Amino acid sequence: MSTTPALGTHVVVVGAGMVAHRFVESLLSRADERWHITLIGEEDRHPYDRVGLTGFFAGASADDLTLDRGILDDERVRFLRGDAVSRIDRSARRVTTRGGTSVAYDRLVLATGSYAARLAVDGFGLDGCFVYRTLDDVERLRAFVRRRSAELGRPLTGTVIGGGLLGLEAAGALQGLDVACTVVQSSDRLMSAQLDRPAGDALRRLIESRGIAVKTEAITTRLDPDRTGQVTGLEFRDGSYGRTDVVVFTVGVRPRDDLARASGIDVHPRGGVLIDAGCQTSDPRVLAIGEVANYDGQCVGLVAPGYAMAEVAATRLLGGEASFPGYDLSTKLKLSGVDVASFGDAFAETPGALDVVYADPVAGVYKKLVLSDDAKTLLGGILVGDASAYGSLRPLVGGALGGDPAAYLMPEGGVAAPTGDLPDDALVCSCNSVSAGRIRHAVHEEGCTDVTGIKACTKAGAACGSCVTMVKKLVATELAKTGATVSNALCEHFDLSRRQLFDAVRVSGLTTFSAVIERFGVGRGCDICKPALASILSTLVGGHVLDGENATLQDTNDHVMANLQKDGSYSVVPRIPGGEITPEGLLVIGQVAQDFGLYTKITGGQRIDMFGARLEQLPDIWKRLVDAGFESGHAYGKSLRTVKSCVGSTWCRYGVQDSVGMAVRLELRYRGLRSPHKLKLGVSGCARECAEARGKDVGVIATEAGWNMYVGGNGGFTPRHAVLLAEGLSDDELLTAIDRFLMYYIFTADRLQRTAPWFEELDGGIEGLREVIFDDSLGICADLDAAMAAHIGSYEDEWAATLHDPDKLRRFASFVNAPTTPDPSLAYVAERGQPRPATAQEREAERGDGGVLIAGTTLEVRR
Repeated sequence: MSTTPALGTHVVVVGAGMVAHRFVESLLSRADERWHITLIGEEDRHPYDRVGLTGFFAGASADDLTLDRGILDDERVRFLRGDAVSRIDRSARRVTTRGGTSVAYDRLVLATGSYAARLAVDGFGLDGCFVYRTLDDVERLRAFVRRRSAELGRPLTGTVIGGGLLGLEAAGALQGLDVACTVVQSSDRLMSAQLDRPAGDALRRLIESRGIAVKTEAITTRLDPDRTGQVTGLEFRDGSYGRTDVVVFTVGVRPRDDLARASGIDVHPRGGVLIDAGCQTSDPRVLAIGEVANYDGQCVGLVAPGYAMAEVAATRLLGGEASFPGYDLSTKLKLSGVDVASFGDAFAETPGALDVVYADPVAGVYKKLVLSDDAKTLLGGILVGDASAYGSLRPLVGGALGGDPAAYLMPEGGVAAPTGDLPDDALVCSCNSVSAGRIRHAVHEEGCTDVTGIKACTKAGAACGSCVTMVKKLVATELAKTGATVSNALCEHFDLSRRQLFDAVRVSGLTTFSAVIERFGVGRGCDICKPALASILSTLVGGHVLDGENATLQDTNDHVMANLQKDGSYSVVPRIPGGEITPEGLLVIGQVAQDFGLYTKITGGQRIDMFGARLEQLPDIWKRLVDAGFESGHAYGKSLRTVKSCVGSTWCRYGVQDSVGMAVRLELRYRGLRSPHKLKLGVSGCARECAEARGKDVGVIATEAGWNMYVGGNGGFTPRHAVLLAEGLSDDELLTAIDRFLMYYIFTADRLQRTAPWFEELDGGIEGLREVIFDDSLGICADLDAAMAAHIGSYEDEWAATLHDPDKLRRFASFVNAPTTPDPSLAYVAERGQPRPATAQEREAERGDGGVLIAGTTLEVRR
């Protein structure tokens, strides 16, 4: 069958992916009725969001991922789907499809994309082996997992070969299907194309804390089948072996340049159709865009440069001037609970480049900014564990930071990263090439007042979504300039603030994230709203932190109820109320630390912290502690940490009240209380203030007349002194006042807002707070009292409950295929009589000569 193009210029687009869709949209928005387009797609689907493919495993349907259908409904567009072009006749300017359709063209645009690379390994084609590229791929993967797990009567084990961006997203997808997953990477670190070694190590710890095992420097040599041809295991070059039920290959992509190659269009020796800055190929009537196009010797599998090429190609066809600016390789990992971003010159390859690094191993954070040799111009960066500044910093690449570079990396409470004060030409959305000036124009001239409106007007934030936070800040800044009301929405998925969302959940009685977002939000949620709603549900609904659907919402440390450390091990912190502990309790802790080889330290909160526990050791350690009467200290959660005290009137000659007894009473009353941020309390037995109570969220100081209560004190990067709320309170009056203060904070504070900034924003200041707590000015005291009573009555020690739940205990395995095998990457040296993590130099020396003597002890891997 042959078709004749309509009068005018006829453009044939080969390929119907995201980039082709963008090209069609761009051309139609500026072309008149003389232009006509034929779009030919191999998949029997409308173009869909391949960037959001992992969302398919979080409940998104194929329709949810489908791009705007209205573009292809234009009368100037003909869409042939489910039929691939098999031949290009350049002399006749005609393409032929496998189905026999022949279409003439005036101009041809190649947008054929790429295909998943095949690993040269025996067994690649076994049943249970998949690639991760298209909707068909992920639908087949999901169907296989469901069928196979039903046949075996157990959850499956899975392996992702390839530890890049796509591999980690695939691992998250498998985990969402209840598959115990291992990521196998041939290089020495995950995401090696985007991250340096320290960042890769930090990412590994984050991934493993989610229960996903990681095996680096591992080359797969063979996949082994069972008698039915089903994959059952993998062999590695070092001779090791791993069992698996399903394998997903994410070892890269290759450009689909076979059509161009067969028709004589110039192709790069390593693949890809050669183009110039105008996306022109060696044939003046043929352009190439997206992953199939090779510019400056590169083909890049990211959507942002593909979109840029689509805009350039459309502009050139319409007679305009436009040039492809080159590749922006900025990336952000889309995996709940794992914050990673890389942008600009992340590896500091620019001559004279300087690194500014901030690392907090306890919090699992690694941040690096790459600066020019004068430390003024931002060249790039890497963010692991906290990528909140990505949307703000990436637009400034190539520009001046305008301040102390280190300040931009500091945690909450330090100097803020750049917000809405970007130059107009700063690129906010790299996927859609939207500048800060374009967003400002949309706010002031087109009436856009929120992120949704900005997406519709400019498409900023409509692709990968990593710039949404920055877009929101820009909109808020511009609206504030006009005096308009600024939205305080939690994120793009909820128009409500955290306080409004808290009230909505409380009134509606909903108990799961999916139910809440279905009623009050849109989409599938993100790493902002999921942990926030997990905290809200913990307060209002209760239940174990790892129960049901809500377990997937938790922050990294909550997933295993322990704090991740810099070397991938964990710390164990039993609760010691008021710092008071019996000799028998001390002996138990000492014996546990000795038996498991743990480093011990007295904390600033009057507890004993044990460091160096492996993941699979946590249940054994906690069983012994629980059996001895200890319970979780919640050092890993946004919750009450400690209530610090002096010895008070029991022993001290200056003490006027029993500060230890009150501290114990308070800690047992508020233990496990989830909140927007961590909480610390202090009780001093006299005005000498040995417990430093005025540096705590709630401080209690004893006087002859009763207890004085202080609120809103914080330590951290910006310390604040607490403010006196009430004087001379009795025990019961004090408890009631603290109950109401904490619950009022939990009910109304913003996400991750500590009590000091929350308190400063309250209407009426300290007098307004007194009226709420003591005079019931808002009429909510009964609700606050009831909420606290419900918490106290429903408290259950999380670790004690976990030890009796086999499903929860399955999370605690270093390797899914060998649950009791210790992580061989952990190595320690003795220092001051205790173990500490070995440095990289000490590890290298040990590998070289078999041992390094430090303080008389040979470095060794703990077995």
